[in-house]
Amino acid sequence: MIWIIFIGFALASWLVGYQLKRKFKEYSEIPTSNGMSGKEVVEKMLRDHMIYGVNIQSVEGQLTDHYNPADKTINLSEDVYYGKNIAAAAVAAHETGHAIQHAQAYAWLGMRSALVPVVSVSSRYIQWVLLGGILLVNTFPALLLFGIFMFAMTTLFSFITLPVEINASDRALVWIKTSGIANSEMHEKAEDALRWAGYTYVVAALASLATLLYYVSIYMGRRD
Repeated sequence: MIWIIFIGFALASWLVGYQLKRKFKEYSEIPTSNGMSGKEVVEKMLRDHMIYGVNIQSVEGQLTDHYNPADKTINLSEDVYYGKNIAAAAVAAHETGHAIQHAQAYAWLGMRSALVPVVSVSSRYIQWVLLGGILLVNTFPALLLFGIFMFAMTTLFSFITLPVEINASDRALVWIKTSGIANSEMHEKAEDALRWAGYTYVVAALASLATLLYYVSIYMGRRD
């Protein structure tokens, strides 16, 4: 039964990822109505919210866009940084949404940032701790319990990420609609692209929870 669940989540993750790439490829071919690049979208959105001191830079890779609260940097992939299309504008506005969250001390972002060091350390060792815990579950169950605690932190991180990402997209879409940089068609397509991006986080969080429950079931089923 557990393998059916894992396969189901793997399939869902693949389907969402495939659809996300398809949507972004489609919307990358539709130019913005005002001809603004992703970088220019970020600059205007920051100005409109009177936020300064945030750096914008181009990074390599595809869908590698992210905001780093540690150094207040909005990192845009080259396609987004230079792109003058709906997909680029949507992603750029979304990442700027994170910068606005940071400037306005959005609570969920603060909680996620606080968990980053814990999750970073856990991710390095968690697979080995869980493997050892499963092998020694009947002789040294505390090791698996420790591994479950570590994995629970990553699961918690995944669920805290959901409101952070959804809120950033909401901020982006409200700004796109009210700033006058886009027509109704562009807003609709930007909303569609960001919705599919959000689905990836939902699937990841649910898959993490299912995996956590699997490890808990192994621990609870051990022979004392």
